[in-house]
Formats: sequence, structure tokens, C-alpha cells
Amino acid sequence: MAVPVIDSSLNPVPETVEAESATTRRRRGPTRIDVLAIGAYVLLGVLVCLYYWVDVQNRVSSHLPTDHSWFEWLFSHGAYSVLHLENPLFSTRQNAPDGVNMMANTSLLGVTLPLAPLTWLLGPQVVYALYLGGALAATAATSYWMLSRHLVRSRAAAFVGGAFLGFAPGIVHHANGQPNFVSNFLLPLIVVRVFRLAEPGRWRRNGLVLGLLVAYQIFINEEMLLLTAMACLVIVIAYAAMRPREAWARAGTFGAGLGLGGGVALLLTAYPIWFQFNGPQSYRGLQGGVFHSWGEDVVAFVTFPRDTIAGNEAVEATIGLTEQNTWFGWPMVLFTVVALALLVRRSLVARILAVLVVLFSVASLGPEIRFNGELTGIAGPWSYIPEDVPLIEMMMPTRLTLVTTAALGVLLALAWDAVAGNRRPPVPAPRSGEPTPAAGSRPRWQRGVGYAAISLAVLPLFPTPLPAEEVAPPPTFITSGAWRPYVPAGRTLVPVPLPSNVHGLSTLRWSALTQHEFPIPAGYFIGPNLDGEGVFGAPNRPTSTLVYRTMDAGEVPELTDENRQQAVEDLRFWRASVVVLGAHPREAVLRDLLTGLLGEPQRVDDVWLWDVRDRV
Repeated sequence: MAVPVIDSSLNPVPETVEAESATTRRRRGPTRIDVLAIGAYVLLGVLVCLYYWVDVQNRVSSHLPTDHSWFEWLFSHGAYSVLHLENPLFSTRQNAPDGVNMMANTSLLGVTLPLAPLTWLLGPQVVYALYLGGALAATAATSYWMLSRHLVRSRAAAFVGGAFLGFAPGIVHHANGQPNFVSNFLLPLIVVRVFRLAEPGRWRRNGLVLGLLVAYQIFINEEMLLLTAMACLVIVIAYAAMRPREAWARAGTFGAGLGLGGGVALLLTAYPIWFQFNGPQSYRGLQGGVFHSWGEDVVAFVTFPRDTIAGNEAVEATIGLTEQNTWFGWPMVLFTVVALALLVRRSLVARILAVLVVLFSVASLGPEIRFNGELTGIAGPWSYIPEDVPLIEMMMPTRLTLVTTAALGVLLALAWDAVAGNRRPPVPAPRSGEPTPAAGSRPRWQRGVGYAAISLAVLPLFPTPLPAEEVAPPPTFITSGAWRPYVPAGRTLVPVPLPSNVHGLSTLRWSALTQHEFPIPAGYFIGPNLDGEGVFGAPNRPTSTLVYRTMDAGEVPELTDENRQQAVEDLRFWRASVVVLGAHPREAVLRDLLTGLLGEPQRVDDVWLWDVRDRV
């Protein structure tokens, strides 16, 4: 098959190379430059996670500490599932006795299960930090491979584009507690495989490989897979509109490969996907469509993101109402406009990138246009989309710009390759009606201006170490195993405060850092309410509501016999064995509350303990 390459003059021209030479390029092994590029990405990954490594056992993200703890819990879930040969799609180690549907949550099973031995050995805190930096570097590395083997000639161009795709502002922002959104190392491979489906005589192999990659990505991040599929669909439509003859000639082979790939992926993931939507603790959409309004602020596009050398935390107070997916800074936006203006006339790839940038950037604006933190009253594109459309209702409009981010990474590589000039023999003559590429290298001053423009666009976005904060370690009573005599099989340990998406960060870590040795009630997850709609955390029971209200007020309310009876009923529902209160900023008031409900506690090691086995 003929594959697209870019003539590296300032006016790149899409051309084709014969199948034999293309295959030779694709099979070429890694060079020393490739190894150096990947090494640089690894060092950058270490830099981003630097503050975690200062005290990896006792530090979490200061931006999303609850998400950070949730993913530590997920690494323990993978290790526990493998060790005990339990179904990884479901867990009763949190939200006991109802449990958690792991497929209906961001479970990262494609990572946590293979890394289970490492989690047993090093613990979830260390594995979390290792994986976070490694995922960033791996995404940059596979992006570098895609660019250097299939789109550009210059290794430097591929390095710059790969670095942006792996460490772009929106990606680094998600690294603050959401490693599933930095785990994009399969996506460049999926994109390449999609556009190799049209290779004559190889649709079976390409379709099979695509199906395997898609199936694996489902167990890493379905949302990023959906965004990638949307981007590929737009690319295919744009290519067909711009090159209808070629598209029609390859449509049959492409369709056959796509059908095979989809069939393989469905075969491998049919049960997990069914379990996600129909298994225990599944749900239908999120209550109130909470993400539907998360459109991007127009000013955010030209704002420097917080976790970069040019960033400023203060700006979050005005426009930081959503994730920083579009915070590219004004130099990158200006570069994008100029680069596309120079490249779209002569480059098919640049024209398709322009479509992606415009379409997904506009789509990210949500149901109402927001400017500098203020709603303008102008209807946005999502105002025409009902809040209850399946799958779409779970998406945040702002995340559509992660496709824009990918397009900008490729554009950076194309621009650098164009600035580098033709350092290789000319490719075959252009198609009829297309301009002839300039021969030879560009003048030095033009290359200097081009390199300077690209550098000024990307250097302000150089990432800084993610902010981290100290978190209290679990009590010795927990880490030493002193709890074991109190928690027989089939019973739960009730930590106070009960973990939720607002309270109980420290107590969720009790479960994570002991690798799920005991089950706990409530938790930090998405599950169904009484109407089957998705809500964050378990529906509150009277006792958990009383605990949270007391924490927020800082004083114990007047307790009644009804409160005490409800406490017994809730402990019975949770199958509680002991109630445990460790060191906490609200320790005194919580101890008084529980004493009023359950009677005087025991002091065991460094915790207050209420043994309730004889009551429930």
C-alpha cells in the first residue's frame, strides 16, 4: 500500500511511496537517536512526579487527593483480584455489602492486573508514582514512533511532537490524580492501525491487530477510546471529501478490516461491557447530568496552564471551573493559526488537522459560551444535545479538546519537519495540479525563524513537578495487623469517618495501603441511587449522614434513642465487626458522637475502637 509522507520543505506536499520502501521504513529497528528520545521522555516523566518521590509513602496530589487515593485503591484491587483469583469486574472490599461495579467505574484493569506482582512487592503508593511517570513517557514514546515512522522524516520533529502528545498541558493536568487520562500509549498505535486497514491483501492481519488493541484500551480508558474513534471518523470523512477517488478505491478493503477489528474487539469485551451496563451496581447515566455543563471558557485557550513554567495558580480563581484541557497559552494558539495558514494549501495532513482543531475546539464550548469566567448567554453547541443521550451524557464537553491537543502535537511535528527542509532525495513527482516542492534546504535564516517560532510556542508549556501534599499514614493498629482478631471473615471494619467523595480520604487509604485485607462500607466510587441513576459514593445512611454533619459543624448534635437505634441498624446492614477512629482533625468531636451512639470505646494501640460484634 502507498502510505502518506510529508515532503519536508516549508510547503509540505503529501505524496506516496511504493509499498516496498514503506514496509522497509516501518520495519526499521530503533536507532541510537530513538533510544535517546525515549530516555528524555523518561526523565521528563520523573520530573513531573518529582514531589511524590520526596516522600512517596505519605504524599498525594494536592489538586485531586481523593482521586489519587482512589487510584492507589485500584492498584490494590488489581493485586487483590489476582492473588485471590476473584472476578476483577466487581469488588466487595469497598461499599460492603453491596460492592462496586469496577467496569462502571474508572478501574484501569488493563494496568492494575498486569502490575499486581509489583503492587504486592512495593505497595500501591510506589507503583502509582512509578506508573504515572511511566505512562506519560510511554505515551510520548509511541507518539514519537507514529510520527517518525509514518508522518515526518526528521527525528527532531518527531521528538517535539511526541513530547507534546505525551506531556501536553491537558495531559499533565490530568496527571494530578487521574492516571487513566495519561495512559494514552495505545492510542497512537490504534490510529496507525486504523489507517493501515486499507492495505491490499493485509486487511485480516490489520483488522485482528486493531481489534486486540481496541479491546485492551477498553480496560484502560473507554472515554479516551471514544474520543479517538470520533477523531478517526472525522479524519476518514475529511479524507473521503478531499480525495474521493482514492477513498472509494480503498473503501472495500478498509471496511473489511474495520469489520474484522470491531468483531474481534466485541468478542473479547462483550461480557465486560454487558457487566458494565447490566451487572450488579450498574447505573444509567449520572444524576442531573452533572458534566453536561462543563464547557470550556474561550479565554482558557490563550491561558497558560498552572503546571507549567509559565503558569499561574491565580488564574484558576476566574476561569478554572473545569479541567485545563485547552490551556495552550497565546503563543501556541498564535503558532497554530500561522502554521495552518502556511501548511494547509499544500499538505493534505495539515488540512485534516485544521478540520480537527476547529471542529473539536468549537464542540468543547458546552451548552453556553463562557468568556473569562462569565456566562455570556450565547448558546453553545451542546445546548442542542439532550442531557440524557446515552454515553454522551457521561462526557464533559471540555474533554473534546484532547483531540485538539493531539492535532496540535502532529502539527508541531509537521511544522518542524517543514522548517528542516529537504535533506533527502526528492520523493516522486506530485499529483497533477499540486505545487512542486521546493528543492534543497531552506535558507538558514528562515529555518532559524521557524525553529524559534516553534520553541516560543512550546517552551512556556514545559511541565513543572506536580503539586503534592502530606497525608497522614494509617494508624499502627491498621498497618500492624492488630485489627485481625476483631474482624472475622464475612464482617467489615467501619472506619470513621466513612470514606466518601467528600470525607474520609484517610480512611479510604486504610483499605488501599493494606491491599484490601478487610472490607469497608461506603467509599469513593460511582454507583446507583434508588432510582438507578449514577451518584458519587454510596447513598447515605442515617449514621453516615450524622457523622458527616457532625464533622462539618464541629459539634455533636443532641442525640436521641432513634439515632442510637438507627446506628445499630446501619451497623447491621454494613455487617460491622468494629468501628475504628484514628487520628483526625475532628477526632474529639467524632469520639464524642460515637460514644453517644455506641457507648464508651476501647483504646487499642493508636485508635479508638468500638467492638460491636455482640450487637449486630
